[in-house]
Amino acid sequence: MSGNAAAPQLPQKQNKNRTPLIVAAIIVVVAVVAAIIIGVSVANANGAPKAGATHADKPTTVSIGVSDAAQPYWKIYSDLAKKKLNVTVKLVNFSSYTEPNPALAQKQTDLNSFQHVEFLAVYNVTNKQDLQPIGATVTVPLPLYSTKYTSVQDLPDGATVAIPNDQVNQARGLLVLQAAGLVKLKDGGTAFSTINDITSKKVAISTVSADQTARALQSGSVDAAIVNNNFATQAGLPTSARIAKDDPKSDAARNYVNFFAARKADAKNPLYLKLAALYHDKAVEASELESSGGTAVFSDATPQELQAQLKKTEADARAAGVGK
Repeated sequence: MSGNAAAPQLPQKQNKNRTPLIVAAIIVVVAVVAAIIIGVSVANANGAPKAGATHADKPTTVSIGVSDAAQPYWKIYSDLAKKKLNVTVKLVNFSSYTEPNPALAQKQTDLNSFQHVEFLAVYNVTNKQDLQPIGATVTVPLPLYSTKYTSVQDLPDGATVAIPNDQVNQARGLLVLQAAGLVKLKDGGTAFSTINDITSKKVAISTVSADQTARALQSGSVDAAIVNNNFATQAGLPTSARIAKDDPKSDAARNYVNFFAARKADAKNPLYLKLAALYHDKAVEASELESSGGTAVFSDATPQELQAQLKKTEADARAAGVGK
């Protein structure tokens, strides 16, 4: 190549003004950010959970099956649910213990709160269900009442004592009578004892529906009766008429912790867990304590502990022949 050849020339850069491009880019970025903000706002308006939210974003109604809806603590509880969680609580009252669990299993209610671990264990085993406890409330002693006598020692030999006829409350009632020295049970009794396990007795036993034991006592047809707390309250039985009761702090009492129950699919529902925890608001607890005559013992058992106890008690129930 000749040294006099002209050197190759690079294309000359055009000196264009870049300002319009920068402005356009800024406009695009602003538009994207605006779209994101609007999208989040719309999502929240449509009820999507907000980060760190402590209540329902939209007004929500939750139905809870109970057996004592007239008690003042439920009014306090419902007001707090509305104020703190934006939840309208719909209390569904049942007059019999046999009704709330089937209603929950059949999705007629969202939750229930009326029972203890052993009661649910027997229901699940008998009906092949898997309802689960999601939040402890209280343990309430099961008392023996008498309007004729002021102490167990005053009961004459052969006095008639009414106890519930359902499997769970009957067994617990028999353990109360045994602790009071009125009966003796085979092998010391268990959470699944029946009247057939009585080996000796000082009193005659009459079995009636749990919701009728208070009526039997007040009618004078029996001398004493095992009466569950809510039925005693409804009947207006005074705490001074209690002549014996079980110990809510004993090891055996783990089976008698009451709780909120849910269907298994809802056992980890955040809103339901908050509703269960709300029961331990100081105002609710104070009202519950007053209604129970100062006998309620509040439980701090976790859902996991309750569920483990339920699993154990279900196994014990099957071993005892429940559901066969």
